[in-house]
Order: sequence, then structure tokens, then C-alpha cells
Amino acid sequence: MKVLWLFAHPDRRSLSGSLMTEGLRTLDAHGHRHRVSDLYAMKWNPVVDAADYAHAPADRLLVGEASERAYHRGHLSPDIRAEQEKLTWADTVIVQFPLWWYGMPALLKGWFDRVFVKGFAFGLTDPATGRPRRYGDGKLTGKRAMVITTAGARAATLGPRGVNGDLNDLLFPLQHGTLWYTGISVVPPLLIPSADRATPATYATAATRLRDRLLTPPPLPFRHQNGPDYDADLLLHPTPTRPPGPAAHYTAPPPPAHP
Repeated sequence: MKVLWLFAHPDRRSLSGSLMTEGLRTLDAHGHRHRVSDLYAMKWNPVVDAADYAHAPADRLLVGEASERAYHRGHLSPDIRAEQEKLTWADTVIVQFPLWWYGMPALLKGWFDRVFVKGFAFGLTDPATGRPRRYGDGKLTGKRAMVITTAGARAATLGPRGVNGDLNDLLFPLQHGTLWYTGISVVPPLLIPSADRATPATYATAATRLRDRLLTPPPLPFRHQNGPDYDADLLLHPTPTRPPGPAAHYTAPPPPAHP
């Protein structure tokens, strides 16, 4: 795998930072390549403004038009271009952050605001059909993403009947409205609950869960929606493939029985 690890926590000495270190060590040990965007360490600028697009400050800023024009003309600011290059290189994206106020830190939201510009991540049209390429289709199709999030809440409170709401509902804007919208297939998130009460034993369990998820990624069930290989049935009945890495004992489950 070629992994872009997108990390948004202000302290690398945190539980989140320790898990990222373990994850990168695991990738290295099994021959996978990775690049890291540690947004706090980079002092990433999360604010969209005219300077991102070499846009004249005196003119009205229409973000969609200005960003698309700057992308195609090569006028995007260097920090945005660098992150787009990392994303283009990667086939897998890890998005790791602490769950703050039911969402991602503002710094991470600003990364998506500035990097996922029109023309690069969305706003594409299929020339054969005239249909917009989105929700599983687009320039980023073929990549997968996994969210890793730490939360102070206990696991049961982030489940389907939990007082805090189901985790997948909380992550819907990111997983569906951003990643899947731009063509990236999303695998189930990894939640590390009770993060502010972690002990060495609970950390060891979390690290094991992380290693298992990194080394046995599920197959990509989705196909290019407007392409010749698209098969809607694969959305419900994907055919497992042997995952990359050293998990040689992976056995594909039998196909589903049809009446």
C-alpha cells in the first residue's frame, strides 16, 4: 500500500500520537510506503482566502470558480499543491483525529476545505453522459480511506443506542459527504473510546486493533460508476481478495447463498 496518514492532534505525545507511531512502524515492517501530513506540526493554514488561488483581492471571490481556475492553470498556493500531490500518490488514506464536539478539529476541516478544490476532487463531468462524477465516481475513485478517532466517551455511548449517537452518524459528513462524494471508498472506522482513561493495557489492545486493521484491509467493493466495469451487484456482494501485506492466512469467505 501507499498510505497518506493525515494526522490532526496538537501533541505527538498523546494516545493519538502513540497510535500513529505504532501504525507507521507496522507499515514499515511489512513493506508498505507512507507519507505523513501532521497538520499541527506543519502549522497548516486552515483558512480559505484569495491568496490560495492567486486571486485579485479587489475582485469578488467565488471560491468554486476561483479554485477550479487556479487548479487548471497551476496557480494554487504551494502548500495546497503539495498536499494534492501526496493524495494523488496514495492509494490509501488514514484520517486520524480526536473527536471534538461531535466532529473533527477545525484544522482538519480546513485541510479538506483547501485541498479538495473543484476540478481536483469534485466538479467533474462524464463526457459520454454529461452526468456529474460523484458519490463513488471521480478522479479519486480507486482509493480507500479509514477514519481513526479517539473519544473520551465510552464505547457503548457511541453505538446505535448510545446517548452520544452512533459513530457512523457522527462521521457521516466526512465519510459520505466528503470522502465517498469524491470517489474514495470508505472502510469502517476505528474508534478508540475512553481515550482520557487509557491505561497501558487498554493502549496495548488499541494498538493490536490498529495493526490488525492496517494489515487486513477489506477489498474495495465499488467500481467506477460510469465505467464499463461497473456492476451494481458488487455493492451488495463484493468478491473478497487477498489483502496486501503479510496476512498470508487470510481466507475469503464463501459467496453468499442465493435462493
